[in-house]
Amino acid sequence: MAEKKHEQSGFKVTDRRLFTSEGELRGDATEEVEAPKAATPIATQEAPAEKTPAPASVDAGAIPDREMPMPPTSAEQDAQAAAYRQSSKDLDAQVELSGHSAKDFEITFERFLASLYMTAMMQLGLMRQKGEQPQVDIIGARQTIDTLSLIAEKTKSNLTPAEENFLQNSLYELRMAYVEVTNALARPPQPGPATGTGGR
Repeated sequence: MAEKKHEQSGFKVTDRRLFTSEGELRGDATEEVEAPKAATPIATQEAPAEKTPAPASVDAGAIPDREMPMPPTSAEQDAQAAAYRQSSKDLDAQVELSGHSAKDFEITFERFLASLYMTAMMQLGLMRQKGEQPQVDIIGARQTIDTLSLIAEKTKSNLTPAEENFLQNSLYELRMAYVEVTNALARPPQPGPATGTGGR
């Protein structure tokens, strides 16, 4: 559902994502976006936005032409960032009370890379969650490896030697594993051992 209205508080939530959770283009993805207006009283009801029909076909490599929503103002960004920091401090305090260190849960660049590495290894079927069977998602693995390649390209000359080394080693190992898995998947099944007396 593209729009939901909360009758009691008088605010409206609009889903502006282009694609569904299945990766399909939403039918209302070309909805026109109006420039933000001055704050209106809560009692005022907003009229639904006028919709344009979805295009008959969409090039998978291009985002449909549509007006993007205005970015938040500096004041809105500052207020949101302050609220996020306060919420994080509250959560850290709860983590510390449980006997753990909040530092253990902080995201660093190397931890971010490690999470992508582990994701790709699971997609290649070379790692698995405890108690589950390995599953191969070769397209997902390629996308994760390409994501790491993109990160390497975009962060060139901006990484510490340790970060650069970690990234390049991760890419090397994943590309090697990807080639081995794709070659194994393309190889025809090998016949089992011959039985009977007719063999030479």
